[in-house]
Parts: sequence; structure tokens; C-alpha cells
Amino acid sequence: MSNAPSTRCPQPFVAKPPSFVPPKGAIDAHCHIYGKVADYPYDPNTWYLPPLVDVPDYLRLLDTLGIERAVFVHAAVYADHAVILDTMAAHPGRFRGVAQLRESVSDAELAKLNAGGVRGFRANLVSGNGMKLDGAKRLADRVAKFNWHAQFLLDAEAMPEMDKTLADFPIQVVVDHMGRPNIDAGTDAPGFQALIRLLKSGRAWCKLSAPYRTSKTQPGFTDIDRYAQALVAAVPDRLVWGSDWPHVNMEAGKPMPNDGDLLDKLAVWAPTEELRRRILVANPEKLYGFDPV
Repeated sequence: MSNAPSTRCPQPFVAKPPSFVPPKGAIDAHCHIYGKVADYPYDPNTWYLPPLVDVPDYLRLLDTLGIERAVFVHAAVYADHAVILDTMAAHPGRFRGVAQLRESVSDAELAKLNAGGVRGFRANLVSGNGMKLDGAKRLADRVAKFNWHAQFLLDAEAMPEMDKTLADFPIQVVVDHMGRPNIDAGTDAPGFQALIRLLKSGRAWCKLSAPYRTSKTQPGFTDIDRYAQALVAAVPDRLVWGSDWPHVNMEAGKPMPNDGDLLDKLAVWAPTEELRRRILVANPEKLYGFDPV
């Protein structure tokens, strides 16, 4: 019997165009895609139901935003990676993927994912479900030969010595959503400063994404600006941008963001074309192995 919830996540807005023209080859480095349910059935034990969107909806979003390429982060509603593998195969060179795995994954499956365009795996350290840090380190040893990275959803202030904790991690690390900064703690907070030190070490990357997840100023997210601007000032070569489309599992009471507004935030955080080209093109090309434009 399925334990899936009966209520779907809200539909995302139809995006408005951003106020600036993204550079050629721009990359959305964090989105989730879904296929038609008849073709890609959900895991019977999924803990959420996504909005009724599919790959063509996301492709239309990219056209509206002026973004050409993207990185698909595996959606937990699926027991396998078929939807991202099929989409990458249908658009050679345009997309990359990040898997969500169990430590018991076979070597054959890892090789299949790598051949299909997957370039890393994700572990959620916030929810407490799934792979823990020790397990991620063991899996990292196995995927190092593929030049993958390990992507972590974490709260920076829960890891005030993050730079030391991850100093000997076997592969590159990617931190989601600016480390989900504590808005009340400020940019001098121990965890946020540890994140900056980790990025400066050259062993990690960070996503300028999902400001609405931790912001208390909705919908403008202005309280996030100082954190993003501190990251851009300190480590512009270790940052990528992501939409987090279609914004599933929104906290109660928080309004659905418009993806055009989310991309416009990058113009606030990185006010020059040169900085935006690094964050939208050069950095994700290097991290995910895209061909340079």
C-alpha cells in the first residue's frame, strides 16, 4: 500500500523574463525535473507529490529566462534516475545530473549514471533522512575515479567548523543554498565564516540558490543579500546559480517565488557582467564538465 500524501505541492508561477540578458551558455545549476506520471511513476513511499509539471515546462522556463543549459538534481519522488537520464540522452551536451543514492549502490549503476551525464551525488544533512556524512565519505571514495562531487544540503550554523570537518573529504564538495544561512546570526556567524574558509580552500563550491527557503523578507528576500554578496566578494570563482524550480515543499505561509525575480537577485549579488558570466557560465562549466562556450 502506498504511503504517498494526497496533496500536491503548489504549481510554480509562469516566469517573467529577467531584467538583464544572461551571458551565452548560461547554466541553471540546481533544478528538479519531473516526467509524466504514466511514463515515470512515483516511488510508492514518496513523502511529497510534486506539482503537475514535466520536462517541456522546464524547457519553456529556460527559454523565458534566457538560460541554455542546466543541472538536474534528482527528485526524491523517484526510486530511480530514469527521468534525468532520459532527458540528458535526448539533449546531448545540454544537461548534467546529480544523483541521490544509497551507499549500497552497485558499481555498475554508478558507471551507468556517469556515462549518462551524472556528475555528483547529493546527501540531505538537514532532514536526517538518507545518507549521513560518514556514508557520503565512503561513497565518495568509490566515485572519485569519475571526478564526481558530493553535494550537501546543510545548515551552516549546525557545522561551525565545516572547513575542518570537510577538509579531508575525498572529492570536491558542493554546498546547497548558500549554506541556508541563519538570518538572525549575520555574516560573521561561525558557520557562515567556516563556509567561506572551506570555499577559499579550493575544495568546495556553493550554490547561490533558493533564497526564499531561509529568508524572512518575502518576496524580496532582501535579508539574504548580505550573505550572497559576502560570498561573491570572497570567492566568486567557487559559486554557481540555481533556480530550485519548481520550488517543491514550500514552508507554510511563504509565497511562491517567480523565477524571473530569482534570476534578478543575481544582478543584485553580482552587479557586473563579468561576475555574472563567472557564476552562470565559467564556474558551472568547470564543476559539471560542460563543454566551454
